[in-house]
Amino acid sequence: MSAPQRLADATTMRVGGEAARWIEATTREEVAAAYAEALADDHEPLLLLGGGSNTVASSEPFEGTVLQISTRGIRALPAAPPPHRPAGEEPPPDDSVVLRVEAGEPWDALVERTVAEGLAGIEALSGVPGSTGAAPIQNIGAYGQELSSTLVGLELLEADTLETRFVPAAELRLGYRDSAMKQGVLRGVVLSVDLRLRRSADGRSQPIAYQQLASALGVELGTRVPLEDVRASVLALRSSKGMVLSDDPDSVSAGSFFTNPVVSARFAAGLPDDAPRWSVAPEPQPVVLPLGADDAVPPLERPVPRVKLSAAWLIEHSGIGRGFSLPGSRAAISSKHTLALTNRGGATGEEIAELARFVQARVENQWGVHLVPEPVLVGLQL
Repeated sequence: MSAPQRLADATTMRVGGEAARWIEATTREEVAAAYAEALADDHEPLLLLGGGSNTVASSEPFEGTVLQISTRGIRALPAAPPPHRPAGEEPPPDDSVVLRVEAGEPWDALVERTVAEGLAGIEALSGVPGSTGAAPIQNIGAYGQELSSTLVGLELLEADTLETRFVPAAELRLGYRDSAMKQGVLRGVVLSVDLRLRRSADGRSQPIAYQQLASALGVELGTRVPLEDVRASVLALRSSKGMVLSDDPDSVSAGSFFTNPVVSARFAAGLPDDAPRWSVAPEPQPVVLPLGADDAVPPLERPVPRVKLSAAWLIEHSGIGRGFSLPGSRAAISSKHTLALTNRGGATGEEIAELARFVQARVENQWGVHLVPEPVLVGLQL
């Protein structure tokens, strides 16, 4: 057990009060013991903390336990035995490798290592702060890659049974910055994450799938380029937006504070032509049968076209510019990117939340779109 600490000292937004109890677990055994002890007290709040990059906390004291996951370890899992094949049939080439990564491993350090080892699949996720164990909860994504494309599954210490089981990716219901764990359908502590990456014989990346990254690299979409070039370009792009942890005041944030809203194509058609939008997978919608229809006919569904909008564009075009702050507040919109809220020095969690509520209200009044916060809010409400 560690001495009580302030959440402000363990989060990238640098806000948050002192916790009544702070435990930093560096082994699985310590995680399990601390988690079981904390759950035994139903009346004591429990906060699971990794790298602190996705947590915005009240500056009031946290009257509970903070369990900080600081486990380390990366190893390649043994290859699965090949399936039975008819005599004389050659098996297809398998250039993949599955890494089991302990939850407390810093995410960007993992990406840096995989790039150095010629493993492709998460290179465009360079510079994303936080721990590996938190990555599946948010289904992190950037510059054309999402964790869901490489995630095999994770080891979960379940809250209900305090037993460890492997949860395959399909059971996690991964969506845009969403998962069954984020929704509370699955409860527990992530102990490790399994990722399937491709061993690149020529040291090249997965096909570039994001136009801004392709432009920065000077290539066409779909081109494969050296892994090191992708990482360098992504880090440069993120740095230009204040999205890489550094001495840049704009990096004192929780990254993108709001998710890009997903709306119906019909709603999006009513927005100005210059409003950025991207088509996403259609969502099935039940079709109601008329009265008297044959009960044996199964319910029908038809896809409803959906569109993802740019939250940054909506914020800027509701009159909130870069560097904006409320009078007397030490919280401000980043001077580089309107999607990030920053602590300009000494801000409280309440000031961050006040600014976030103001942004939500302006966007909702101007465009009729409700922005959803991406970080975990502790003791705060929007």
